[in-house]
Amino acid sequence: MMNLNNVYAHTPSKDAPHCWHVLENHLIETAKTTCAFAKAFGSENSGFVLGIFHDLGKVNPAFQDYLQACDEGRKIESVPHAVCGASYLWKTLLRQNSRDASMAMCALGHHGGLISESDAATEGGRLDQWWSDVRNNQLKKLMQEAMQGLPLRTPESLPEDELRRELRVRMLFSALVDADYLNTEKHFDQRRSGERGFWTRPADLWPIFRADQLRMMWRGRGSGINRIRRQIYFSCVRAGRQPPGVFRLTVPTGGGKTRSGLSFALSHAAAHRSHGFRRVIVVLPYTSIIDQNARVYREIFGDHFVLEHHSQVEAPEDDRQDEASLRQRLATENWDFPLIVTTNVQLFESLFSNKPSRCRKLHNIARSIVVLDEVQTLPPELLDPTMDVLRALVDEYGVTLVLSTATQPAFDQTPYLKAFDGLDIKEIVKNYSSHFEELERVEYQPVRQYGALSDLAEELAQPENSQALVILNTRKHALALHEELRNHGVDGLYHLSTLLCGAHRKRLLQEIIERLAVENPMPVRLISTQVVEAGVDLDFPVVYRAMGPLDRIVQAAGRCNREDKRLEKGKVVIFDFPDNASPPGAYKMGLEDAKTLLSRNAPERLHKPELYTEYFQMLFRDVDLDKKGIQPYRRDLDYPRVAEKYRLIENTLPVVIPTYDNHEGERRLQEYIERPSRETWRRLMPYVVNLSVRDLRREEIRECIEDVGHSFYRWIGGYDDKTHRGIQGIVRDPADLYVGD
Repeated sequence: MMNLNNVYAHTPSKDAPHCWHVLENHLIETAKTTCAFAKAFGSENSGFVLGIFHDLGKVNPAFQDYLQACDEGRKIESVPHAVCGASYLWKTLLRQNSRDASMAMCALGHHGGLISESDAATEGGRLDQWWSDVRNNQLKKLMQEAMQGLPLRTPESLPEDELRRELRVRMLFSALVDADYLNTEKHFDQRRSGERGFWTRPADLWPIFRADQLRMMWRGRGSGINRIRRQIYFSCVRAGRQPPGVFRLTVPTGGGKTRSGLSFALSHAAAHRSHGFRRVIVVLPYTSIIDQNARVYREIFGDHFVLEHHSQVEAPEDDRQDEASLRQRLATENWDFPLIVTTNVQLFESLFSNKPSRCRKLHNIARSIVVLDEVQTLPPELLDPTMDVLRALVDEYGVTLVLSTATQPAFDQTPYLKAFDGLDIKEIVKNYSSHFEELERVEYQPVRQYGALSDLAEELAQPENSQALVILNTRKHALALHEELRNHGVDGLYHLSTLLCGAHRKRLLQEIIERLAVENPMPVRLISTQVVEAGVDLDFPVVYRAMGPLDRIVQAAGRCNREDKRLEKGKVVIFDFPDNASPPGAYKMGLEDAKTLLSRNAPERLHKPELYTEYFQMLFRDVDLDKKGIQPYRRDLDYPRVAEKYRLIENTLPVVIPTYDNHEGERRLQEYIERPSRETWRRLMPYVVNLSVRDLRREEIRECIEDVGHSFYRWIGGYDDKTHRGIQGIVRDPADLYVGD
């Protein structure tokens, strides 16, 4: 029998140069951890088996020679190992149940990513080719010999339904990747590894939050708006006692949704301790809101329990085993915090991804409470696959789902969306209509027509409009209006877009909030794209919104007289102009549907939630809810094609802004380059802007970036922090509304 104590999984770390990572220990410990992760969704034996087989190919003497070369600093071509153990597992599973053989794809892809079932786990596929190649007979004997000393279990069967099977394989893949990375980290970074595994459960955060909420309500007990927020809070606590499932939180803008959603989630976790909720995941459409929400949660709980996650380390997806490459992989997120604040992009693109760095965190969604804030921003063209996966998470992974917004899309009230058929969606706030009536803090004006943006600029330059928010559909128009107002020489002119790094955006929003103070108002004219519409706590006396989708108009109104501290109601001006362009697809369709509804309804009907239901029923009728044809590829287990087609935003790459904040970005960049880790990446995130790959291909932009390795770039072009335009030279309109990765 082979002595596995003399066979290694990894080289010694620089911190312990004589301590090699024994392969047997790595396989067994990874198997146990994968098993523990997969237990959350009833696949613990499958997880254990994957852990045993995933690195079995490292018994190859050629791979051992490769590790020796890595340790000595010699350049040598990497030796593939994942395909070896995966082929052995595939052949073993094939003899038991051919449908379950696709599980071996997890072991095959644990470095390079999941490939399609037809390419991997069928006759003539990659696993079959490797197993049938006589040149691999000696290595097969070595693996069979090694298996004599390793424990095994009988894996659970995969689901019969093709779509559910597709998700189960991805979840097992996630559990394996995370377990593998964690055990590798334990070898290379004992200190960091020792800090893991002791996270507080969300049920334990409930008493802290409840005490903070009661203090806040006591301080604001005299205000009318705070009275309504108290009613909403107590509705959330009562609803938290109901069994896990799908809930709707319908709260008018300004109703305290940021805290009320969390109050439901934490009280729900506390009321159902036996269910074993492991975390709360708050999902937001825009990076700009993440800064704000995470700050609120940190003020309550401190830094140790809250993870703010919107930028992704792109780790090398290959078989390289040198320490630098491994450390980059270990810097990816696995969401092992009790409270996650993240973006739609991070959650949903990961749920349809095939890459280890993206999928690593997915198994931690099981047994969680997912709060989809501003749920109406989910792109209609992707709703069919999106809602299907959400339904599966509720049915098979112990997830409670909260659909939170002021403008509910009514997913269960349309014949065009089948995923939520027959689903009992429970209302958290049963009398929400009365809250909409009580919180009517704005007056919608009839649609106003301008001959050109210069006419609007003329109006905004008047002294009576010294505090105004203007939201346009495209970046090009926002910049054009900003330039017109600069030419007018107005005071307090600001611009907000995704071309500002997070640290700049945070400072900018703080300045704007201070200028808007009712006690000491100062001029502030903010010209923005849609980034401010959802969840940003701005409180303007007047908001101008370019004609757009109905839910966007209502969300924009939520930035007007938000706190009801002014003597008069706020004013919302919906306007149009001849070249009012919009992003294509569902956004443009939504704009046309909104025009139709506004032409036959008085402006005050925008206060009625029933109008949103009518709007979304029209929109879902007019839009193909699986426009990219993703569901057939999911049924075929074609993971690369699914990942390619399911995109909320175009492919982006992280670009560091080194000069902002007295070159703080450069200092943090050097920290990350010198020692890649999740901690140094998180410190760098506030100085990162995600630019589209398409923009980075343009010659004038290519000249302004510098490749610093590690899959990201340094911006060496102009960065405007005086008029707040951020990165200069990019005015192309966004292809969609999801801003921030």
